[in-house]
Amino acid sequence: MTPNDPVLIDRLLSVPARWAVVGLSTNTARAAHGVAAYLQALGHTIVPVHPRAETVHGEKGYARLADVPGQVDVVDLFVNSSRVGPLIDEAIEIGARTVWLQLGVRDPEAEERARAAGLDVVVDTCPKIEGGRRGL
Repeated sequence: MTPNDPVLIDRLLSVPARWAVVGLSTNTARAAHGVAAYLQALGHTIVPVHPRAETVHGEKGYARLADVPGQVDVVDLFVNSSRVGPLIDEAIEIGARTVWLQLGVRDPEAEERARAAGLDVVVDTCPKIEGGRRGL
């Protein structure tokens, strides 16, 4: 495994982008809920992606990545590692630029498929934690 690129993380956190947050629901006890709010506070647009397609933080939700209209810059995965492979394949199909796998979320084979398709990949960390380290 290659370490996460700090320059990439700096860019992802500081340049406004559209983040599809997979696993984001209205459940305020889930980490995805707080991280999505943090991303919005940094100036990013969030798109909730969850089977229930709930509106979260004022943003319309979608059941699948393929249902999201328009460009998705970052696909942020708050899911069990067993679900990562098909989601990364879907991220590649929709033309996402980056996949971000949250703490403890890993699928090395799928991560390599993403890299081979030209996507940037961040693994096993959290935007909110990384932003805190950077004073954001």
